[in-house]
Amino acid sequence: MVSIASFCFNAFQENTYVVYVPNGDCWIIDPGCYTPAEQEELRQFIADQQLTPSLLINTHCHLDHIFGNAWVKATWDIPLCAHRLEEPVLAAAPRVAEAYGIPMTTSPGIDRYLEAGEQLIMADTAFDVHFVPGHAPGHIALYTAGNRWVIAGDVLFQRSIGRTDLPGGDYDTLMQSIAREMMTLPDETKVYCGHGPTTTIGEERQMNPFILEYQR
Repeated sequence: MVSIASFCFNAFQENTYVVYVPNGDCWIIDPGCYTPAEQEELRQFIADQQLTPSLLINTHCHLDHIFGNAWVKATWDIPLCAHRLEEPVLAAAPRVAEAYGIPMTTSPGIDRYLEAGEQLIMADTAFDVHFVPGHAPGHIALYTAGNRWVIAGDVLFQRSIGRTDLPGGDYDTLMQSIAREMMTLPDETKVYCGHGPTTTIGEERQMNPFILEYQR
């Protein structure tokens, strides 16, 4: 049985996820751990659950989602997976961090490109890779029909959507991604967001002001 754990890290209050089989395999998704205490919290959870990390996945490469990339790679030596269109975003992260006045260890490069329609398998559970640009040019989401979850990164939030005023962002593209890739999922699908609380597709279909406006 695949489970998921979340951790709220760094000054941007970013959600880091660990998808795992108890006493088995795990994937680290969007490691935002910035301080040594945050790194230790993530390391301790993985040790306590007796997990073996096998993939490091970035839904997108804005700095708040990749602060922990270098540390994760150094600690477990696992491949970094992301969409190829996120390479420029990843490369720009140190300059963005400098502009914010935030020291940052440069992330390693992408080892494995994730493509739309690809499946990642953990135990008996398949995760479909959805391409959802708009907040970032190569943003992906991971959907598992078996568990009825989607790990949505910064595409869809409770009653909100990802910002589109950053380089590579585009409002129309984001809304098309949400309509095509998110709103076609079952209502009961639980949405694990990049910031803030979880929600469901059904709740956002009925109550998200951006989606309601777009559908008019």
